[in-house]
Amino acid sequence: MFNPEFKRMKSYYSLPLLFFLFLSACSAPAPTQVVDVQDASDSENAADVAPFATSELASPTQVGTESASAPTPRPTLSPDAWMEMPIIPAVSDTARAIYQRGLDMGNDPNVFSKVGDCQNVTSRFLGVFDHPDEFTLGNDHIALQETIDYFSGSFARDSLAVKGGNQPATVLTPLHADKDFCEPNEAPFACELRVNNPSFVLISLEAWGNRPIETYEGYLRQIIDHAIEQGVVPILATKADNLEGDQSVNRTIAKLAYEYDIPLWNFWRAAQTLPNGGVEDDGFHLTFSGDAGNQFNDPYRMEFGWAMRNLTALEAIDAVRRGVTE
Repeated sequence: MFNPEFKRMKSYYSLPLLFFLFLSACSAPAPTQVVDVQDASDSENAADVAPFATSELASPTQVGTESASAPTPRPTLSPDAWMEMPIIPAVSDTARAIYQRGLDMGNDPNVFSKVGDCQNVTSRFLGVFDHPDEFTLGNDHIALQETIDYFSGSFARDSLAVKGGNQPATVLTPLHADKDFCEPNEAPFACELRVNNPSFVLISLEAWGNRPIETYEGYLRQIIDHAIEQGVVPILATKADNLEGDQSVNRTIAKLAYEYDIPLWNFWRAAQTLPNGGVEDDGFHLTFSGDAGNQFNDPYRMEFGWAMRNLTALEAIDAVRRGVTE
């Protein structure tokens, strides 16, 4: 079992990481009309296994064949194992195969997409990295500049699958697509992959409320399956909040990352090093340092959720890029 390395995260408090992040409205998502999901998996029937166990697991279907079939899901993690999964993902042979197949299909290796709600808007999340005069990396993280340069243009781009209130059902529903860019009956997620032609997609869908977690899982499976079919490496993200009250959303996200053998950015674990878990008193919004334009140039700044989210997201993207290309 993975041994937590909170000591490494505490070292971030001394990083001279600067961010100019602009304030943007981000309210708790309103309920989205839900439609039935066909063939949603029954997670209760899956065998329980210890995290990172390799024995007696179904091998993923070969990725890169003409049939473009998705890897066969593996059994789920034990219930709380996700809490000990690494913040920054390791990269599997499955992810490398998906990436290579995407290159063969013509995907752009220098492009990534984002899918999510208001926690993913460029004014707060990652957009700063496309503006060199608005941030600086400390000596311990100067190597991340290579990935910033590699994906130049992706950080500040407004995704067609990011919008306040987005949920897994929303990004799969054509009704919510941008008609200026998307084809008739094309859902926001499919539209984003077609228009942006990425090799990677960061999937961060937080809110679900009190609806059945099995429905959330069914939608997320559809999102993962479509990304893999398009040769796009999915990077799943856990969330800092626990609005649902039982951590079922994070548990499901991590379980699917494990089953599909795809990268997981475990942001929840990073947030646990922060005061109040990196969230405001409302239990949903990430903590922010204050006025827009403040420089995050002292240890105090790294105690806030948004600073930690940006830094660890960049580290995760860097790790996945290096894992599939090197």
